[in-house]
This record gives sequence, structure tokens and C-alpha cells, in this order.
Amino acid sequence: MARKVEVSNYDPDWVNEFEKEAVYLRNIFGGEMLKIHHIGSTSIPGMDAKPIIDILMVVQDIQKMDSFNQIMQCVGYILKGENGIPGRRFFIKGDEAHHTHHLHVFQKGHADITRHLNFRDYLIAHPVKVRKYARLKKALANRTPLDIDFYQSGKEQFIREIDEKANIWSKK
Repeated sequence: MARKVEVSNYDPDWVNEFEKEAVYLRNIFGGEMLKIHHIGSTSIPGMDAKPIIDILMVVQDIQKMDSFNQIMQCVGYILKGENGIPGRRFFIKGDEAHHTHHLHVFQKGHADITRHLNFRDYLIAHPVKVRKYARLKKALANRTPLDIDFYQSGKEQFIREIDEKANIWSKK
């Protein structure tokens, strides 16, 4: 079954959903988890987004994460491996067609931790960019709602531009 691309209006409850899942994950991972962050579009006030909570978890040793695969499956997560990003463990909560959370696990010091946090923080500080990104996402979702690859590739250039600006901005 194809996953339908739906971009919803911003929901302030997304913050609460992140907080609830963060507590849940802290109970599972305990001391292996160093930090946990709400990332992605649902973490940005006013941002229209797919209603999927993106979570970034920082751990001391990424290799130890493989020992949690069984418990994660038992609590409703599907392991996706690195899923295109070396050094990451990626999980989705739910099933392929309907999932509610993405969990990105990185070892302390991985460059994508900073990239994700800079992207989020830059957009929070630049609401005009938030509106532009939201319009782009809605247009892509409306154009081909059953083609997640088209949706993702349609955002790539905007994301690259924001990543570059966010990297420079974060150093000021």
C-alpha cells in the first residue's frame, strides 16, 4: 500500500506528542541515551507538516543500539537500519503506510546531529522561511499525493539551501 503524502496545518500538540514519546524512549534506552531532541517540521512552530514526529536521539555507542532492536519491535517500531545515512539507526513507529514517529539515532559527534538542530533552529528564527517551506510542501503533496519520492526530491533544493544558511547562521 502506497503511503499518502498529507501535509497538515501546524498542530501545537505535536510538542506534547514528542514529550510523551521522549519519556517512553528514555525508559527503554536508559543510560544509553545521552540526549533527545524534537526535530523536523513538527518541531517548528507554525510549520505545516506531515503529522509524523521526528525524534533525534544521541547515544554514546551506535553499535549498542542493535541490542534494542527486539524491544523496539515489541513496542511498535520497525527497524530501517541506516536507511541511507551511514552511522545512523532509523526506526519508524507504526507500519509502512501509516506511521506516527521517526526515530533517528546517532552516535555522539555525528555531523548530522548538528545539521538537524541547526536546520530546526534556523527556521524557528526565520518565520518567512517557514511560510515558504510550508507552501512548497503543500504544493508538492497536492501535486502527487501518492508519490513520496516526488515529494522528498521536490524539497531537496530548499533543504540544501537552508542547511547552508543554517550552518553559517549558527556560527554567528
